Amino acid sequence: MSLTPSTMMELGTQAPEFALPDVRTGETVRLSDFADKDALLVVFMCAHCPYVKLVESELAAIGRDYLPRNMGMVAISANDAESVPEDAPPKLKEQAERLGFVFPYLYDETQQTAKAYHAACTPDIFLFNAQRELVYRGQLDDARPGNGKPVTGRDLRAAIECLYEGRPLPAQQFPSTGCNIKWKPGNEPVYSG
Repeated sequence: MSLTPSTMMELGTQAPEFALPDVRTGETVRLSDFADKDALLVVFMCAHCPYVKLVESELAAIGRDYLPRNMGMVAISANDAESVPEDAPPKLKEQAERLGFVFPYLYDETQQTAKAYHAACTPDIFLFNAQRELVYRGQLDDARPGNGKPVTGRDLRAAIECLYEGRPLPAQQFPSTGCNIKWKPGNEPVYSG
């Protein structure tokens, strides 16, 4: 199980556009659909990764807790379904239904959205303010498979609360780590630091 850290895209970056199908409804979901939201949380994830499996229930809970507070949230899987059939849209749909996701779960078949966000791992988490400027990227909390730490969502929840309360977000943000995104052959991005 190889461990890949998030690239830690520069804070202040504008949220890249996306227009992707929801694995449950087939409807296209766009960045502009969240224009009236006070914040937008974008999580790159998948169904098979043990790092995602550890935190998927907490991600579902964050959706239930914060969508009523006018936060937009979207999950995106960009894994190549040919190399990882467990991450094909029907399996993602099963995952979303099993966990009761209250937010769209999108499939990035071309992997262009993942590249635009400099996503590198699952889970990879990006929180944007009302102006769609990146204010937090990094780990959900410090729980990892096998390290015995509880899944609390502490880091991400603290960042969301700071944003809603108008307080400065933590200057020190720790990279998320997980399985690498399964790029299609020849599609691997090269991100400049």
